[in-house]
Amino acid sequence: MTRRGQPQLTLESARRPTGHGGWRPGAGRPRGRTTATHAPRPAFAASVPQHVTLRLAPGVRSIRNGRAVSVVRKVIVAGGHRETFRVVHFNVLGDHLHLVVEARDELALARGMIGLNTRLARRLNALLGRRGRFFAERYHARALRTPREVRLAIRYVLLNARHHAAQRGERLARNWIDPFSSAPWFDGWREPLRHHADWLRALTRAPCPTAPPRSWLLVAGWRRAGLLAIDDVPGAHP
Repeated sequence: MTRRGQPQLTLESARRPTGHGGWRPGAGRPRGRTTATHAPRPAFAASVPQHVTLRLAPGVRSIRNGRAVSVVRKVIVAGGHRETFRVVHFNVLGDHLHLVVEARDELALARGMIGLNTRLARRLNALLGRRGRFFAERYHARALRTPREVRLAIRYVLLNARHHAAQRGERLARNWIDPFSSAPWFDGWREPLRHHADWLRALTRAPCPTAPPRSWLLVAGWRRAGLLAIDDVPGAHP
């Protein structure tokens, strides 16, 4: 039906651009886009541990020191011992942290990491006397679905300092253990730790800051391939 005697538009003429709004070629959502800024993380089961990496924002000075790692341990005790989210292993490097965690599902992982990030950022910023963004980006998590993947991830996280030393052309002492990680409390070493230093004796007598694992992969599965050597040097990221 037309108004005031105007001719009725055909479908073709209605789709013709007029310069006064309406349909035009190329309008609407762009096609062919295959990436998204915040793609949803893949789902996983509670039996699947996660290797999580947190990188510091540019300009944040190194946190690989005694005071900073003390803060990290306290934050893990406060937020990483939950039914739905547990931090099992960690290592504090100069500009990033490695964690091996268990979470009930992807939502529990996200919530657990948000809480952990917030506490770490607030307390480490205060320690360093700074303000602003502490972490460079949201965490990166990789699912560990097989005993071999779990073993490689634990090896990489706990022995990461040896990996970086090797990159610099250095080799650490055979019986050296990383005080900025959960390695002093780890029970999967091939041979017992030798408490050759007062700081190591004091550290191992303190309560373990990490949560005990519950998944089969972290409790027993990874051990099928053998325990870890204290002086092993991991290669590239597993």
